[in-house]
Amino acid sequence: MNELIIFFAGALLCNCIPHLAAGLRGEPFPSPFATPRGVGHSSASVNFYWGAGNLFVGLLLLWRRLETAEFNWGLVALVIGFVASGAYLSSHFGKVRERYDR
Repeated sequence: MNELIIFFAGALLCNCIPHLAAGLRGEPFPSPFATPRGVGHSSASVNFYWGAGNLFVGLLLLWRRLETAEFNWGLVALVIGFVASGAYLSSHFGKVRERYDR
């Protein structure tokens, strides 16, 4: 069972990459929230949050399997910094692309 959970952690961590990359570049990209589902494009912000969610759940699944990992406030600060920066960057670059891609 432990290996299966680690497998899903790896799948989530892999899936976070294209969504985070598209979101941080301000580009639309297919997501489960698009129409049609997984084919249509979602906004940069949606992709950033979807990618961040995949990243955090994947890390949480993996973290629960590591014996040396401990909760600390530094990790909380890291997560808050990650989300705040990503939210700003995906919004900013989305607006930049809208302005210059016409």
